[in-house]
Amino acid sequence: MKEDILGVNVNTENYDALIPQLFRNIDDKKKSLIVAINPEKLMKAKEDPELKALLNRAEFQIPDGIGVIIASKLKKGNITARVTGVDMMDRIVREAARTGHAIYLYGAKPGVADKAAQKLKDTYPALIVAGTQDGYEPDSEKVIQTINKAQPAILFVAMGSPKQEQWIEQYRDRLHPTLFQGVGGSFDVLAGNVKRAPAVFQRVGAEWLYRLLKEPSRLKRQMTLPKFLIKVLTQK
Repeated sequence: MKEDILGVNVNTENYDALIPQLFRNIDDKKKSLIVAINPEKLMKAKEDPELKALLNRAEFQIPDGIGVIIASKLKKGNITARVTGVDMMDRIVREAARTGHAIYLYGAKPGVADKAAQKLKDTYPALIVAGTQDGYEPDSEKVIQTINKAQPAILFVAMGSPKQEQWIEQYRDRLHPTLFQGVGGSFDVLAGNVKRAPAVFQRVGAEWLYRLLKEPSRLKRQMTLPKFLIKVLTQK
């Protein structure tokens, strides 16, 4: 099921409901793109029709952001829990290790994807990592050929949004993988280069507050949340 938030469709299901759908699509050779939805992205999409269309063309839009949950509650909707990009990636990897589906990591600075892949292998020894590629190869044709030669079922792309989603959408019909997810800075988190908020902040959906405390310069960016909620209320 999906719910409309400022003109963008957002999945209402949690991880346990989404994972079987994703892997059924893999088994059925039905290509799927996962995009993470947060207030900042929704506000940008409101002003950018092309971005809004791109987000709505994705097969899965996960509610990655406490503001999306609050917005759904204000609308008396059915989105009750966050589905974060980094945690969705972990759930997909866990299921891929269990089912034998190979993954591929593309993006980030040289060496980061390799380190992230090794961390995933340490956590899930049965995981098949078909390959990695940093995000600094300028020739997309070469990247496509390398990925296709490795024949992964799942491709994680870490370029930042919306660049990663635009790249996936441009080339997905030519790529071997069936499931695609843009994962932003997740490779850096997995590699240990960037620390996630402590678990207590994650549980209450306050990772934004932790980042703000660590980086006060983010205050202007965080002001998007109240503006977003006002938009939701006025369009209720």
